[in-house]
Amino acid sequence: MNSTAHRAGRRYGDGIPDLRVVENLPDDDDLTLSEADRRELVAWTVACAQRLLPLFVAQRPDDRRPQEALDAAWSFLRGEMGIDAVRERAFACHAAAREVDDPAAEAAARVCGQAVAVAHMAGHSRQVPRHTARAFPGNHARRDEELAWQRKSIPARFEQYVYDGD
Repeated sequence: MNSTAHRAGRRYGDGIPDLRVVENLPDDDDLTLSEADRRELVAWTVACAQRLLPLFVAQRPDDRRPQEALDAAWSFLRGEMGIDAVRERAFACHAAAREVDDPAAEAAARVCGQAVAVAHMAGHSRQVPRHTARAFPGNHARRDEELAWQRKSIPARFEQYVYDGD
């Protein structure tokens, strides 16, 4: 209940605007957000990353670091792994990105690393669409399809945070 309404002995709907929806929107300037918000964003970013992972695996089938990072994110969501361990997997994923020569594979590994890093800092979610756009050099139709899927799949309350938050 908003404090003005509470002090006046009123309830929502008594001429006071209901601001609860606005209160649930993340602050665009907050790069960390609450753990509950980060968990919700991790689920979305990992879903995005899993769709791109085959681009990396096609080039480096024996390099499991991006998959291990995504597995760590799921462990975090289940409460089985802490943020420090998840961050280590994200760093390893970015190392894998640096070591691959293929631009699509590199971008896919970056998406995986950024997706997992959201467990630590929500602002990393803003990098998922950026790296996704780089994952399909020369294939604008496929790039646009993937970006449209991401935007359609994001929890609505985070759309502005991820896409317009910079």
